[in-house]
Amino acid sequence: MSKILVIHGPNLDLLGNREKDIYGTDTMDDINSEIKNMADADGVECEFFQSSHEGDIVDKIGKTQADGILINPAAYTHTSVAIRDALSAKDIPSVEVHLSNIYAREEFRHKSVIAPVATGQISGFGKNSYIFGYKALMGCISSKK
Repeated sequence: MSKILVIHGPNLDLLGNREKDIYGTDTMDDINSEIKNMADADGVECEFFQSSHEGDIVDKIGKTQADGILINPAAYTHTSVAIRDALSAKDIPSVEVHLSNIYAREEFRHKSVIAPVATGQISGFGKNSYIFGYKALMGCISSKK
């Protein structure tokens, strides 16, 4: 059985209430539920983790025994060399996702320090970024086995 780790970065616990015009009305629990339903249908074990603390995310990545990581690093996308290094140190596929199109927003959001070490990146499709990211991650895991 494959196992994936889904990581939600800072402020994503506020989804559904926070800047609905940018992030939509779905909550983090709504997103997790959809991913879990797909994973259950695929026979995949899912672990969900959310933190607004960079070190906690780094520790979680370092300790995971998952076959792949689906991550929305949120604001850490643009700043966290520590998260980048943690992902790079793992020999497993990772997919970076974003609800909004980070390239259509403020200039400082156009640079991801995570993308160069991720297997791929999906942004701009709301909660479907997670759905597409899950499917892409599962394809990477299947082709690696």
